[in-house]
Amino acid sequence: MDGSVVALLGIALLLALILMRVSVGLSMLIAGAAGIALIRPQAVLAVIAGETFTVSSRYTLIILPLFMLMGNLTVVSGMSRDLYLAANRWLGRIRGGLAAASVIASAGFSALSGSSLATALTMGRVALPEMRRFSYDKSLAAGTVAAGGTLGILIPPSAGLVFYGIMTEQSISRLFMAGLLPGILLTAIFVLTIVIIVTLRPDRAPRGDRTTSTELAERGRRPTGAYWILGLAAVTLGGIYAGVFSALEASGVGAFLTLLVALARRSLTRKTFAECLLSTLRACGTVFLILIGAYVFKVFLGYTQTPLALAAWIGEQGWSGPQVVAVVLAMFIVLGTILDAFAILVLTIPLVQPILTSLGVDMIWFGVMLVITLEMGLISPPVGLNTFVVKTVAPDIPMRSIFRGIIPFWFAMLALLVLLAFVPGLVTFLPQAMFG
Repeated sequence: MDGSVVALLGIALLLALILMRVSVGLSMLIAGAAGIALIRPQAVLAVIAGETFTVSSRYTLIILPLFMLMGNLTVVSGMSRDLYLAANRWLGRIRGGLAAASVIASAGFSALSGSSLATALTMGRVALPEMRRFSYDKSLAAGTVAAGGTLGILIPPSAGLVFYGIMTEQSISRLFMAGLLPGILLTAIFVLTIVIIVTLRPDRAPRGDRTTSTELAERGRRPTGAYWILGLAAVTLGGIYAGVFSALEASGVGAFLTLLVALARRSLTRKTFAECLLSTLRACGTVFLILIGAYVFKVFLGYTQTPLALAAWIGEQGWSGPQVVAVVLAMFIVLGTILDAFAILVLTIPLVQPILTSLGVDMIWFGVMLVITLEMGLISPPVGLNTFVVKTVAPDIPMRSIFRGIIPFWFAMLALLVLLAFVPGLVTFLPQAMFG
């Protein structure tokens, strides 16, 4: 059977399994194994065993559980709530200030958690009750939390960038530095979007109020956790930028310091620490299954020689690198409406990487562009996972209101994507300054 036909059958099986709600990792493992069985039946067990061992013993993957542990410790220690309260102190007195504070707090929490879903869930529990207490429009409140959560996949340490770096064999330290400026810029664009919304529609957010600051003062409570989070982020990211340690070492330093802070705040009990470890192990198990499945599926596509054939065909068409990137990113945006972010990543990277590499596309720059399109998918109907996270936190808000609320933020991401396409230096400046 022709390799391209087998590749199409394998991709069709993969999509069918995902649509049947089989986990992404298991879907790729099954589809990859079935495809290899059609081409080289004797290699199936060897490939599965070999890739499982390779992924499980890969030293660089330690970065994932350590950064996940950092995020979980931040939540149970109360630092994430303190970060939101601190942002309220700065912005709560202006119209739409609580929504802007939610975005800034999401950016700060993302600098430790690296997870979009964790950011959306945590900020949803903290910010939504406050915005509803001050009569914010439901769609604006829900859209702000869902969009703010997407920052977790862009601002370092980003699980999406780690995943991309592992699959494409790019430097994770370079990717972290590349995502920093776009992450800060996207945070600013989100805040600007909120300002525009409440300026055009003042009824969607009340005028600023001093209540939050007054209540905190009366209780004698200062949101000190915000300073701890900012300090931890400065140590981990600053250490990478200064060349003191690598991204992998930064994850260990960050996790250890976060543990010390949680102990110093006396918010970590034996029970909550056990819950942190269990939550981290569960998340890591899911991630490792996805990686194992992705590598098996990647071997299958290599056997079919489809990526090389596709690269040769595009070369014959005479398309330039920017043209191919534009088509690929448009494809990712469309796929984001029906597939989750990691499914898109592991499904498409083995196909598009040989093509982009042959055209001389900077894979660090492309990684950031890819992650932004994945962010768009996280809030795109009908699958947008962050919207369902918000729905879980606030079940009384209709899904149509949530999707209506994220539309301005979706276009804000599209604007950033266009800006980075025309000004790639915003992505490449820090990696070049750091590594040359």
